[in-house]
Amino acid sequence: MHQNNFNIALEVKDLTLCYQQYHAVIEGLSLSFAENKISVIIGPNGCGKSTLLKTLANVAQPSQGEVFLNTKPVHEYSRKEFASTLGFLPQKNNVPSGITVRELVARGRYVHQSFLQQWREADELALKQALQWTQLTNLAEQPLESLSGGQQQRAWIALVLAQQTPIILLDEPTTYLDIGHQHEVLNLCRWINKTHKRTCILVLHDLNQAARYADHIIAMKDGKIVATGTPKQVITPENIAELFNLSCSVITDPIRNTPLIIPEFENIEDIHFE
Repeated sequence: MHQNNFNIALEVKDLTLCYQQYHAVIEGLSLSFAENKISVIIGPNGCGKSTLLKTLANVAQPSQGEVFLNTKPVHEYSRKEFASTLGFLPQKNNVPSGITVRELVARGRYVHQSFLQQWREADELALKQALQWTQLTNLAEQPLESLSGGQQQRAWIALVLAQQTPIILLDEPTTYLDIGHQHEVLNLCRWINKTHKRTCILVLHDLNQAARYADHIIAMKDGKIVATGTPKQVITPENIAELFNLSCSVITDPIRNTPLIIPEFENIEDIHFE
């Protein structure tokens, strides 16, 4: 399944994933992600967005179907080979006690090392670059647990960037960030994508940010695909109503020329919560 004749970086075929062998979170899903593009997965809470990302990252195992990385089934990759190709930042991360920002980000280089080949100049360069890109250079020696939630989030993103994989998966990377840092992170993703040709696949809650930064959007509901395509193809009043039960208008962003959602305003006397 190819999109617009782009090379395929990741692909799932007939994917079904169940919790406790009974409840299907994702069922019969087939989908591909284009190489060197920014793809964003959107949808209501509990629709399977994060589950799909975990499956792509080979963290969750499908009950049925297959995930392909560069046309090769992911289960055929060695752990090190897979981690050298795809970096994944989950939605929630446990902060290791006593670890500094530098030590955390350095973990992104472990996959490039071996018993005979320890820390190298290339590792140090990748570490410094990741810290610089996430604006954490001055905090490198600080304990991670002493940082704000937003700073910690940027440190985790730096870890993935230090891994230097051609494919990056980020599950809600703007969580805990104020609006300024949200756009810094998304601009960083776009810059990495355009300048360094990284394939980026993100889960985002903010639909206007998804529309602004994505090349391709996948809209999910109840474990199934509602719509896929460019932001203009997916971000429509009809799709938003189906996905979120929200009436809205969609106008054109005057800066980026992308869709911009304006929820309809309800008079207080028309709102009922019984």
